Amino acid sequence: MDNSIFLAKFWGWYLIIFFVILSFNPRRIKQIFNDLNDEKFLIISSFIAIIVGLLNILFHNIWEANWKFLITLIGWISLFIGLSLFIFPKRTVVMPKFVNVKLVQLIYIMLFFTGLFLLNMAYGILPIGFEN
Repeated sequence: MDNSIFLAKFWGWYLIIFFVILSFNPRRIKQIFNDLNDEKFLIISSFIAIIVGLLNILFHNIWEANWKFLITLIGWISLFIGLSLFIFPKRTVVMPKFVNVKLVQLIYIMLFFTGLFLLNMAYGILPIGFEN
């Protein structure tokens, strides 16, 4: 299986599952932000984000002007967030406190549609006109 298709399936399903979990239990969003104040949770989260981002980039660092760029972007964002949490934990943890709940909901809705888009590109459910 092509790396792009595999990662489109992985990120698509991950984003949709994450959206559904947070939709049925919105208290989890606040709990995640609160848990970032725990240093152990912060270190584990940053390591996981760094590992996932780095693996994504190593297997899929495609800078083409099509849907595959979205997968590369997710990997770089994950790596950047993980490094930020690890290198600048105090400054990075403070940022979510300035974020409005409505903005978080908008971001999760956008991630849901990104997941749907990636699954569509992986499984070819609807013809959109983007090249594979």
